[in-house]
Amino acid sequence: MKRVVVIGGGTGNFAVLRGLKKFPLALSAIVSMADDGGSTGILRDELGVLPPGDVRQCLVALSDSSGLMRSLMNYRFENGGLGGHSFGNLLLSALEKVTGSFEKAVEEMGRILVIKGKVIPVTTHQVRLKMILNNRKVLEGEKEIYLSQEIDQGYRSIYLEPFPKANPHALEEIKNADYIVLGPGGLHTSLIPNLLVEGVSDALLQSNGKKIFVVNLMNRKGQTTGFKVSDYLKEMVQFIGEDIFDSILVNNQSPPKALLDVYSEEGTLVENDLDDARVIEAPLLGDLKEGPHKDLIKRNLIRHDPDKLAKVLINCW
Repeated sequence: MKRVVVIGGGTGNFAVLRGLKKFPLALSAIVSMADDGGSTGILRDELGVLPPGDVRQCLVALSDSSGLMRSLMNYRFENGGLGGHSFGNLLLSALEKVTGSFEKAVEEMGRILVIKGKVIPVTTHQVRLKMILNNRKVLEGEKEIYLSQEIDQGYRSIYLEPFPKANPHALEEIKNADYIVLGPGGLHTSLIPNLLVEGVSDALLQSNGKKIFVVNLMNRKGQTTGFKVSDYLKEMVQFIGEDIFDSILVNNQSPPKALLDVYSEEGTLVENDLDDARVIEAPLLGDLKEGPHKDLIKRNLIRHDPDKLAKVLINCW
């Protein structure tokens, strides 16, 4: 069985894993530990736990349990003292307290959800993502970086504090992988944070596995404004140290104009500007239905289709 490692965080990891789990593969998800927004940020600050949010999404994506159980893990309380928290985040944090180990908590939740694969935190150390902009402003934490509208003016550095060592299990998975998928995901908040962990870039360079970069569908205004595929590749190469990619997967499907108009205040479609044999262009968008402008919900607009993405990834191999 082919060993496939998916590296990233958030909804990007979810889409890749949800599609690939339908194939006979040994899947491992390596997840960023830089998240500090929303429910995750509150649990980190109040309980001292590692960030559960992105890990929960990966566990749900790999789950073979009932739809009800998956919905339960994603259920978000709306009112009271638990308002804003998802049940899965609370359960994972409670399991960490009971077992004394975040990795053990992830394993136990994986058993509960009957996951097909492994979910591995890139580091088991508490870290905060920070960025120093060219104007010397310091962005404190993943949330501030995610919300910033100034990053496209240039930044001096991005780093994790304190500087963490990688989880040995994550390095082992990378080195032994037949295929490694990086992306899609927030460039500065989901992808680069994994590469900032000591040992991860070296493991990628040493791995003989075939490496595929899945480029984002959309740019984020104020962060990757006007970025094309070459710009994403350049940023990734800067933090890895070399251009390691065997394939670069790019969406070539355009959403309906109504969706782009609604999304325009947040960003634009990423365009391919590379004349490179490694580039594979394919229609990768999820089902898009045009409807009344007021009925469009931005957070559900433009996403990778897990099944389309998985099929193209399999064909890359």
